Amino acid sequence: MASMSDQNNDYTEPTDSLDSLDADLERELAEALGDMGTHSLMEFDQPATQSALTGEQIRRGQVIAIQGGDIFIDLGGKDQGVMPADQFAGQDLPHVGSVVEFAVTGYNAAEGLLTLSREGAVMAATWDSLKQGLMVEGKVTGHNKGGLELNINGIKAFMPISQVELGRIEEEDLRTFVNRKLRCEVVEVRRSEKSVVVSRRNILRQEEQEARERAFETLVEGDLVTGTVKTIMPYGAFVDIGGVDGLLHVGDMSHARVKDPKDVVSVGQKLEVKILRVDHDQRKVALGLKQVMPDPWADAQNKWIVQSVITGRVSRLADFGAFVELEEGVEGLVPMSEFTFERRIRHASEMVNVGDVVRVKVLNVDPEAKRIGLSLKQVGDDPWMGALNRWPIDSVVSGIVRRVAEFGAFVELTAGVEGLIHISELSHEHVRSVGDVIKEGDPVRVKVLSVDEDRRRISLSLKQVAEMPDYTGPEQTAAEEPAQPAKKRKKSLKGGLDHGSFGLFG
Repeated sequence: MASMSDQNNDYTEPTDSLDSLDADLERELAEALGDMGTHSLMEFDQPATQSALTGEQIRRGQVIAIQGGDIFIDLGGKDQGVMPADQFAGQDLPHVGSVVEFAVTGYNAAEGLLTLSREGAVMAATWDSLKQGLMVEGKVTGHNKGGLELNINGIKAFMPISQVELGRIEEEDLRTFVNRKLRCEVVEVRRSEKSVVVSRRNILRQEEQEARERAFETLVEGDLVTGTVKTIMPYGAFVDIGGVDGLLHVGDMSHARVKDPKDVVSVGQKLEVKILRVDHDQRKVALGLKQVMPDPWADAQNKWIVQSVITGRVSRLADFGAFVELEEGVEGLVPMSEFTFERRIRHASEMVNVGDVVRVKVLNVDPEAKRIGLSLKQVGDDPWMGALNRWPIDSVVSGIVRRVAEFGAFVELTAGVEGLIHISELSHEHVRSVGDVIKEGDPVRVKVLSVDEDRRRISLSLKQVAEMPDYTGPEQTAAEEPAQPAKKRKKSLKGGLDHGSFGLFG
């Protein structure tokens, strides 16, 4: 075993201060102590003593014996050391012959053994072993306006109030720590002033991270868990589910359309949510709230029967139609072609406004795709019903030219019913352009060539009427007043909703 003199040759005198505190902590410490100074705060019963420290590096050695509360370790050569067994609290003790890592903290001349400490373990601190970053345990003996006073193995230390908890703590709350034992980290040692400053924040942060990692490993996709809303963002909310923060995206908050997450959840609110996805690589968790609620589409085919007439509220307008909310979370679409028989419209806003209550007919229901087709025009009378009787084949009728195309002209016979004069039926002469013969707005008398009620098509002829100047057969006339474009409704239609909130289509 190495002699005391040999050990002293390797001894390095500790400096007065291993490291200084950061500027903020230094200012806080000065404000807490005022004119007392750290040397006035600390009173030591014994002067500092020196021991043979061999350096701060981590070493390895083999366990040669375990006796009572001591573990004896062979360091190699003639050096042997002893380590307290309680540094393995909560874990299995190493067995004889196993290799452990440790740091040399001092020398016991009476026993001729080096004193060792397991790396990262709470040490029985001595003045010789105290250094920045060392993890120690102390008992809180009192408090003052700036923090806690501790006794660390007979050494008095001070913990500033900002280092007691991760969050802010009030001065009156400090008394609850008196007589408690706290694990803490040495942040400054001033041997010349016999002062020690410690912190608990880093240890709490590490414990929190370890707890978070343990909790993360227990998460299973599909499980229902209870959490607390921590923060709300425009795209969703972060929910604490037992130490792990999961994202509840705005799209998974409700079956209905959600514009602002604050309309659904609030900070501090307790929620039951479903774990949708767990990304172990990115350490991210996706949560769902609507997934624990009944799906309003589950019984859609029985709720909204095809061909039935129901009531809904216009929730959104689009270039291709209007969405009508049937109940919270369920919307149907009225396409542009299903607004009116009377005329073609360019935008849904020509017929309805958001918030209007309307009566619509159900055309189709697809629960899997979450789509319902609706019609506004089919709720009223269909002007095509009985078209063959109203405009018999070979009869001569009157109408107004409403549209001109390259292949012919569309003639309105009555509101919502148009027939086509093909370009070949305009004249016996060669027609280069439809506009050379008739124009939009022209009143005309035409002969009915064919009627297809199912396909809503009527073929007309202009030239065949010209061949019959003395025509005496049956003749149908258009309405005395030509059909006028329907005016946009300014008031909501009568009716009501089963539920009121915006929903999603598709």
